[in-house]
Amino acid sequence: MSLLQLRDVAVTYRAAAGEVPAVRGISLDLAAGQALGVAGESGSGKSTLAMALLRLLPKDARVTGEILLDGEDVLTMKWGRLRAVRWASASVVFQGAQHALNPVRRIEDQIAEPLLVHGLATPAAARRKVAELLEQVGLPAWRARSHPHELSGGQRQRVMIAMALACSPRLIIADEPTTALDVMIQAQVLALIRSLIAEHGISLIMISHDLSVLASMCDRLAVMYAGRVVESGPSHEVFQAPRHPYSRALAAAFPTVGDPASRLAPKGLGGDPPDPMRLPGGCSFHPRCPVSLPSCASADVELWPAGESRTAACVHVLPAEEKTETPGISVMRPAKEDA
Repeated sequence: MSLLQLRDVAVTYRAAAGEVPAVRGISLDLAAGQALGVAGESGSGKSTLAMALLRLLPKDARVTGEILLDGEDVLTMKWGRLRAVRWASASVVFQGAQHALNPVRRIEDQIAEPLLVHGLATPAAARRKVAELLEQVGLPAWRARSHPHELSGGQRQRVMIAMALACSPRLIIADEPTTALDVMIQAQVLALIRSLIAEHGISLIMISHDLSVLASMCDRLAVMYAGRVVESGPSHEVFQAPRHPYSRALAAAFPTVGDPASRLAPKGLGGDPPDPMRLPGGCSFHPRCPVSLPSCASADVELWPAGESRTAACVHVLPAEEKTETPGISVMRPAKEDA
């Protein structure tokens, strides 16, 4: 049974110059106990999607569609119900712990706050729980009396993970949890998240631009470009044998350990992601795509089956009889997406 279901979710920001479509019609299913990775360049809409799941976006954002958490639509919840769901049913490990933590409050108070707000512990029991959580994430209990500036970047990120676990949620949303950490600390934090998720049977949505990290952490991957999912499937398959040209470019951007050729001649993707207010016609990726066809400038291909439990939004995965070279025709055959 699905823990989380997204149905045609779209997010539009209201700006002085007009409306900015940041997320455009995403549908995903996440089963209990599964881990889903969401990848893409900066500006692809992945963090906006993550924050929309618990209505954490600013007031100038309009969210449409359905976000069903345990069958209940988050977008129609009243404020009291939404407050009860946050931290208790689903929690967030925010990007950049230094900015997410209150600099003038002790770690103990910040981790204990969701426990007290949800009435899950008395003040004395909350202090004991904080000590347990800190030890779970590899920090000594005495660190509870510290302020955020007294901790290293890796230690602050561990505090954020402890906060996310405090109320025993069924879903954790990790928005680039290893940003700005060195590679050794990053490996430690990722190993910690992996072990805690497995130990507690928690579902995970992890946001990153690094396909290799997501492939090692998650069961499935969804690759986003210009606000849409352009490929999804089992993580190792999407990483090792991507079907969409954009996914191939993301996977090739990271050198292969032990391969001198990839280290001396790293591959990249030319150009920049499109301006959301000025999206190109047809396939949004076609101006940067090395294998685009003439029809790609006018024909927009939705997610199409690209193998067992896989989908991709590319004309090259369509059956021969479905491909079109006729400008102005959209191939609209969306495939149901299961995470």
